[in-house]
Amino acid sequence: MRRAVVLGGSVAGLLAARVLSDHARSVVIIEPDPLDTAPGPAGGPVPARPGVPQGVHLHVLLSQGRAQLERWFPGLTAELLAGGASLAPPVQYLDGRRKVAVAGSELLGATRPYLESVLRRRVLAIGHVTVVRGRADGLRFGPVGTGRQRGVTGAHYRPDGASARDCLGADLVVDATGRSTRLGVWLEQGGWPAPALHRMRIDLGYATGVFAGGDELPGVTALTAMARPAPAGLPQPDTAALGRVEGDRWMMVLAGYAHRRPGADVADFRARCRAVDAAPVRQVADRELLGPLRLHRIPDSRRRDFLGAGRFPAGLVAAGDAVAAFNPVYGQGMTSAALHASCLAAHLRSGAPLDRPARGYFERIRVVVDAAWGLSTLGDLAQPHVDGPYPRGYRAAAWYGDLVNRLATTDPEVGRRFLQVVTMERHPRLLTRPGTLAQVARAAWSARTARG
Repeated sequence: MRRAVVLGGSVAGLLAARVLSDHARSVVIIEPDPLDTAPGPAGGPVPARPGVPQGVHLHVLLSQGRAQLERWFPGLTAELLAGGASLAPPVQYLDGRRKVAVAGSELLGATRPYLESVLRRRVLAIGHVTVVRGRADGLRFGPVGTGRQRGVTGAHYRPDGASARDCLGADLVVDATGRSTRLGVWLEQGGWPAPALHRMRIDLGYATGVFAGGDELPGVTALTAMARPAPAGLPQPDTAALGRVEGDRWMMVLAGYAHRRPGADVADFRARCRAVDAAPVRQVADRELLGPLRLHRIPDSRRRDFLGAGRFPAGLVAAGDAVAAFNPVYGQGMTSAALHASCLAAHLRSGAPLDRPARGYFERIRVVVDAAWGLSTLGDLAQPHVDGPYPRGYRAAAWYGDLVNRLATTDPEVGRRFLQVVTMERHPRLLTRPGTLAQVARAAWSARTARG
């Protein structure tokens, strides 16, 4: 491969560029934001990029995501820890009860800008990976390969500060421009069908505050406090999550749905945190707030069906949120992007010709997307304001999922398997295998016996 072009320098784009560096003589990232490789001012917090409004909010790198990043960037965890990140087993609360500890799973505590800056330094240190400042503005189509079929032969972009478009030729273009990608429009402009976009309205809003650190929560790096959906007519309890990040700070997010979306009022934020049935959340909420609250809203979860488009051009793939963007409460975004990069690597290693549509790649990422989508939307559909679409067998799946979630609070083995699925280490089918079904039945019988 002579040249590959990556549209977008986010986590998904950086990971795609790292993979492509093993297969292309030149890799170019097109990104409108300045991709600075310097650390934060005077060793302080790294500022978020303007093009990533959610970058100032709490992000979670699940254990599978960290494993994938270590695969592509050996020693990355040690580098992040040396810069102030933290690593510890996750602490989880459900309906005010702390779940049983599970050995072998750890979550990384770091801000999204800091993690992205370290990835960026690693990627741009590769000699044949470069960045062009500009905004992606379309695809170039033309004959590709010896068969001279029509496909993608490059990407248009508007250089920083310029009004006219420029173009970069490429043997492969990766769309990593995020959930608002214009890929469907660009394909239709070239005479190709746009991949179907599927949405599930969730109407989620969240507020994030950064608090001064302290030693009141030893050994805690990441904590989530969730509640099962309230009965119809009663207010849904807030979801809270906190993480210990670089600079000896706590980053805490409070999430609510529909009319319960949190606002920027600090007194209300603290009051709602104190109402969360988890003592660590209340403790952190009483600490010094280091700056204003930041708000973000996610109207829907969405995914694009690239395999169902019928016709798709060669020379083009998509990754990260441009493929699927989930409810961020479940923390699947960066880990999914890391798995997409591994799918791209497997596709390129397979020897699949670049002058044919990358169907093998999209088949691989569909496994990742289906798993993450099924897990997150199962929880979303339990919210009273979410009105579907409901998949076949939803009622049985929801009943069983709720049972496993509750049993994971007290049974170590159920908790271990549940956490392996939640952190994307294992496929959700693990929870329906005979061994797990038997363990769930034993745990349910023990719980019922203990209640008398």
